[in-house]
Amino acid sequence: MTKKEAIQFFEQRTIRSLWDDEAETWYFAIVDVVAALTDSPNPQVYWRVLKKRLKEEGNQTVTNCNGFKMKAADGKMRKTDCATTEQLFRLIQSIPSSKAEPFKLWIAQVASERIDQIQDPELSIEQAMRDYKRLGYSDNWINQRLKSIEIRKELTDEWKRRGLEEGVQFAALTDIIYKTWADKTAKEYKQYKGLKKENLRDNMTNKELVLNMLAELSTKEISEVTDPDTFDEHKQVARQGGEVARNARLELEAKTGKKVISPLNAKDGLLLEGGES
Repeated sequence: MTKKEAIQFFEQRTIRSLWDDEAETWYFAIVDVVAALTDSPNPQVYWRVLKKRLKEEGNQTVTNCNGFKMKAADGKMRKTDCATTEQLFRLIQSIPSSKAEPFKLWIAQVASERIDQIQDPELSIEQAMRDYKRLGYSDNWINQRLKSIEIRKELTDEWKRRGLEEGVQFAALTDIIYKTWADKTAKEYKQYKGLKKENLRDNMTNKELVLNMLAELSTKEISEVTDPDTFDEHKQVARQGGEVARNARLELEAKTGKKVISPLNAKDGLLLEGGES
C-alpha cells in the first residue's frame, strides 16, 4: 500500500498515523492512543501488558493489528503496533478512561475529514496550514512551504510522466538539483542543519525555500521543452534547473553580503513566529 505518515493531535497529545491511499484507511499508533487515554507514565508497558491479556482472551483485534515503521521520539524509524479506526474503537473498550467517548468522537472526525479532503483537495491544504500553524510556523513561511509542495509535485509528476522510478531515481535527481544550487546533497544539507529524519524543506528559511522552488520549477520547465529520454539526459536537465537557482543565489549573496544557505533549523526558532526569514 502507499502510506503517508501524518501527525494528529488529540487534546495536545501527538497521535502518529499513516494514511493508506489504496484502502482509504487511517492506521494509528496504538501506544500513542494509550498515552492519550491513560496518561500512563509508561504507555509502552501499559500496551504490552494489555496486549498480552487480550491475546490470552482470544481478542482478534490484537491479532489483526498491523506493525508499521513510524518515527519515534529519537527520530529513528521503529516498528510500531498500529490499528485502524474500527480496531481502535474495539480496543478502547478495554481501556478504562474518562476520555474514551471524546476520543471516539475525535477519531471519527479525523476519518471523516480525510475522506472529505480526498473529494476536495483544497481541504488538505487548509489542514496543512493548521498543522504548521500549530507547530508555530509564521504565516509567511507557511505560504512559501505550501507553494513549494505544489511545485515539487509538478516536478515529480513530470518525472513520472516520463517513466522515471520513484525512490532511487527521484532521489538521485533531487540530489543533483540540491548540489547544483546549494553546493550540498540532501544528506549534506541535512547534516549542515543538524537534522536526522526531519524533512529538509520544513527546516529551510524563506530564502532557501524560494531558491529551491526556483530550481525545481526550472527543472520541470526545461524538461518539458527539451524532452529528455535517458536518465543521463534527465541528470543534465536537473543540473540546468539547479544552475538557474545557483545563479540567483550567487547574485543575491553578492548584493547583500549574506549567505543564503543557513545552518539554522525549525528547532532553532528560525522559521517560527518572530524568527528571521
